[in-house]
Amino acid sequence: MSNNKVSKSALRERLLQVRRGLTADDRAAAERAVAQHALDLTELSDARTVAAYVSMGGEPGTRALLDVLRERGERVLLPVLLPDNDLDWALYEGPEGLVRTARGLYEPTGPRLGPAAVTRADAVLLPGLAVDGRGLRLGRGGGSYDRVLARLDAAGASPALVVLLYAHEVLERVPAEPHDRPVDAVVTPEGVRRFGKRRGGGPEGPPPLGRR
Repeated sequence: MSNNKVSKSALRERLLQVRRGLTADDRAAAERAVAQHALDLTELSDARTVAAYVSMGGEPGTRALLDVLRERGERVLLPVLLPDNDLDWALYEGPEGLVRTARGLYEPTGPRLGPAAVTRADAVLLPGLAVDGRGLRLGRGGGSYDRVLARLDAAGASPALVVLLYAHEVLERVPAEPHDRPVDAVVTPEGVRRFGKRRGGGPEGPPPLGRR
């Protein structure tokens, strides 16, 4: 096993341990703050279709955000995990349209739209465990969103990519692979941080953290 994989595994466990220590009040406050900052993003307010996800465990909560996006008329896609860890998509029709699966995930019950449905989104909200100053995201290691990002690239799609995290999960550097694609912004309970990109896709240094 490479040193990069070892360090990714160790970093994931450390970050997950911190999340496991959050109280219900911590998580509720974070959910409200993340929703407030995310809803102020031009990338979301101008979007007709947003690909999102239902938070689980200690992740920053997304339920409040999903409901407001839907209420203001945006088309919200949610993932459906396939047996091979790829993602299909279906429309979010409200909390009553979600079902808990055997894997513990909440997924939409509506008609499946196919894995390529994400390529028609104007913005994609990504789960993760950390992001660094280059905009590179550390996921849980299942590879589902690596496939999503590869599918977007293959289709020539360029939606806004936004990861939702806690402030302490914005790090100077995370272990990265050559194929990793930087996100455009991270939303934390404290505010929004954007990541510049050079022409041709390479990441620049990040702008300062600031509230919108």
